[in-house]
Amino acid sequence: MSTTRATTKERSAVRTLLRLWPYVRPVRVRLFGAALVAVLASCVGLVIPLVLKWMVDGPVADRDPAGVWLGALYLLLLGVAEALLFGLRRWLVARPLSHVEAEMRAGLFRHLQRLPVAFHDRWSSGQLLSRGTADLSLLRMFLAFPLTFLLVNSVTILVGVIIMLLQDWTLGLVILGPAIPVMVTCVVFEKRYHHVARLAQDQVGDLTTVVEESVLGIRIIKGFGRHRSQARTFRELSRTLRGTELRKAGLLATIWGVIVTLPEVAIGAALVLGTVQVADGELSAGTLVAFLSTALALRWPVDSIGFLLAMSQEAATATERYFEVMDETPELEAPFRGAGNCATSHNAPAADNEGIHFSAVSFRYPDAPESSLPVLDRIDLHIRPGESMALVGATGSGKTTLTALIPRLHELTSGRITLDGEDITAMPRETLRELVAVAFEEPTLFSASVGENVLMGTAESAGERELERALAVAQADFAHSLPQGTDTQVGEQGLSLSGGQRQRLALARAVVGQPRFLVLDDPLSALDVHTEAAVEAALRHVLADTTALIVAHRPSTVLLADRVALLSDGRITAVGTHHELLRTNAEYAHLMSGTGEAEDER
Repeated sequence: MSTTRATTKERSAVRTLLRLWPYVRPVRVRLFGAALVAVLASCVGLVIPLVLKWMVDGPVADRDPAGVWLGALYLLLLGVAEALLFGLRRWLVARPLSHVEAEMRAGLFRHLQRLPVAFHDRWSSGQLLSRGTADLSLLRMFLAFPLTFLLVNSVTILVGVIIMLLQDWTLGLVILGPAIPVMVTCVVFEKRYHHVARLAQDQVGDLTTVVEESVLGIRIIKGFGRHRSQARTFRELSRTLRGTELRKAGLLATIWGVIVTLPEVAIGAALVLGTVQVADGELSAGTLVAFLSTALALRWPVDSIGFLLAMSQEAATATERYFEVMDETPELEAPFRGAGNCATSHNAPAADNEGIHFSAVSFRYPDAPESSLPVLDRIDLHIRPGESMALVGATGSGKTTLTALIPRLHELTSGRITLDGEDITAMPRETLRELVAVAFEEPTLFSASVGENVLMGTAESAGERELERALAVAQADFAHSLPQGTDTQVGEQGLSLSGGQRQRLALARAVVGQPRFLVLDDPLSALDVHTEAAVEAALRHVLADTTALIVAHRPSTVLLADRVALLSDGRITAVGTHHELLRTNAEYAHLMSGTGEAEDER
């Protein structure tokens, strides 16, 4: 279901995880300190078998109660020291790792805001949500536990094996017998688990998308009685994810079975051989107790290898998924491919360059084949300063795409667009979007108050005066009759409001900042006739002070504009006033004839 699933190459988990270093570097001192403390705690635990050896061969063999109590005190002190050191490790890592997770999440969010619209068109929101939540939680847990204990357990096993070999090298070799089979199992497990872990994380993203869409589209689902089909889709994805998780569990059970069984068999063999040696007088009882205690102390470091490798592989795939987004080129770095295809000379008269000027503008979506026809093809259009231009065309002719090029929501493929003579690609995007305000046909409101939604369209210093003016222009006085007036929370996507109310608030957001350039994509389509007339009357005053491009489908909206441009199959085929085009252009007359106005004009 996901269209964003990567075709991952075979990549070292270590190399992938090293990409986390820039985020970890600021807290490296505490992390290294925590690892050192954990190693010390583990080594303290390995001293306990040596104390046991001393007790068995000394005070116990000599029937010395005072020595036994002294040994017990040593064991108690070592146990307390080990517990305190592990507690210190947790304290050292808790705060810095929560900071790392927060920084990575904030970085992902900032990056998502800077990525082009084309990226968001390709990626499902559920995949992005899962990367910003579940994947980052996995990385925090990896940095807190597996990363440290892969080091700690490796050191513990190494030190423990040296201690056992020093006590009795024959028994040590018996314990080391399973090492090669365990290592081979780990290598095979790592390769297989990486693929399954990545698949599971992608499937979580798909499932998140279905849940999100079902919540946001609950009115459609209920209205069309599609709850059963949505539930069926969810169950199928959930069943698929369950199967993948069971595959993960099967792999983990296999490696754990091997890692647990073989060392246990080796310990059993060492116990039998050691008992025979003690009976023959070749080995002291204390040495056997110390040897077996050391071997048992190494059970957890050895048994945890499978678990730690599994978490490391999941962290590696989570890192891959995180950087798949972070590696996408943001808008500020997007190369402008058409800068050299300028149809307008830089030395052209100022009057010709002022306003909004499209010069040989073409556009093809970035993921479209090079052989495909462009959505927009060599557009030439000049909207004079202070003029309002209506853009009319059949469905799919490219009107919305053309309007999206002005604020650079999409990058044009070739040609040039200027605002008052300045190439939009030469402007910082922040500056460009301060000059250009946009109202879309399908308005998006945020989970905030009415006032906060409207004032998003202007500077932070704007206040009640600007808000009231914008609401008046958009005929959105209904906001004052809401339960808390303009402080009323509109809910997610503003679904607590009607379509017409959302559209009027979106229009208010576009005009609140009194922009120099205004782009309106059929902003009145959801309004009733009387409200539309009132909005148009107020909007005329706004249009008198700005340069505007208005996508229109109805003659009433077209009449707001000074001139009309007809867009047909990605080309501007006619420009003139509404009445001129009705008389001279059959296609335009046909588009306007739905209301009967064309016949009236004839």
